[in-house]
Amino acid sequence: MSDKKKGKAADKEGALGNKDYERELKKLHVELVKLQQWVVHAGLKVVIVFEGRDTAGKGGTIKAITERVSPRVFRVVALPAPTEREKSQMYIQRYLPHLPAAGEVVIFDRSWYNRAGVERVMGFCSEKIVKRFLELTPSFEKLMVDSGIILLKYWLDVDADEQTRRLQARIDDGRKIWKLTPMDLKSYAHWDDYTRARDDMFKYTHSAWAPWVVANSNDKKRARLNIISDLLERVPYEDLPRDEIKLPKRQPDPKYRDPKHKVARVKERF
Repeated sequence: MSDKKKGKAADKEGALGNKDYERELKKLHVELVKLQQWVVHAGLKVVIVFEGRDTAGKGGTIKAITERVSPRVFRVVALPAPTEREKSQMYIQRYLPHLPAAGEVVIFDRSWYNRAGVERVMGFCSEKIVKRFLELTPSFEKLMVDSGIILLKYWLDVDADEQTRRLQARIDDGRKIWKLTPMDLKSYAHWDDYTRARDDMFKYTHSAWAPWVVANSNDKKRARLNIISDLLERVPYEDLPRDEIKLPKRQPDPKYRDPKHKVARVKERF
């Protein structure tokens, strides 16, 4: 992808204004549509993993990626807490059914790396289990890649002060309160524990076939642009030629009469 296609706002320093953001995002959305068409055409299988600090902006980044593409091609997986049955299964088992078939991009809003993060820090599993997970995960990801899956792993980083500001905003803003979970509050006190868990995760699972890519997300808008630009560079695609599109002429039916159905209508309040 050329520099023109990537856009240039992400190279500037300082806060990114809404106009600049929307202009650059529009360019990237055009490229994402081209990527989508190529994924379907070439039968690619793509997995994108998003991990990171609480409030780092994973959800907003995923929304920015998916808002102009088809949900039948770009599929978002955000699994709830495991059921009792799932807890008794092989750990990776609950993620396997969600891996892509040809022509699909699957985005994991948190993934199997829960075991290396929240489960470890909050004591939901033993250190022995965590170590075993960290040792085996590169082999599992090697199997994915060897099967033809393109695997991208993004870690969104945010500093402590910015995390505090965002959590407080969730408390104060009725539109955001649903984002604040009891686990967020418990996790907030464990900043250093999460840092050590992240460092250990990178040490064991950053591999040549499935490297971690870190994005600074103190500026959410800039982070979204940078991440989309990065994934467009990491997934090979071509701009498929398309035929010129023209709307056909409508064929009015002079015999049709509106039956004036007695249905409820939305009140025009605005």
